[in-house]
Amino acid sequence: MRCTSVKPGVECAFMTAKGCGYKGGICQQIIEQCSGCGRQGQYSSGWYCTACPDPSSKWRNGICNLATHVSATVSAPESKQKINPLKASKRAAGK
Repeated sequence: MRCTSVKPGVECAFMTAKGCGYKGGICQQIIEQCSGCGRQGQYSSGWYCTACPDPSSKWRNGICNLATHVSATVSAPESKQKINPLKASKRAAGK
């Protein structure tokens, strides 16, 4: 249904015929970590995330998985994998 509380006219999964079904009955405004994200939108009542009703809960355990302005870095192992010398000699003998 379309939101009638803080984001009028926007499709919302939490909106029902009785009103907003999210906790507290309204979406929460974005927090400081959300600035620069492509999923933020300005409405008459302030800046809100277009993908999540409570952005602070997404940042509670680290980086938000919906953030478009932050890239997750994967640390590569710095040392090579240890090779078993016995297995290496058997492989070399087989060739």
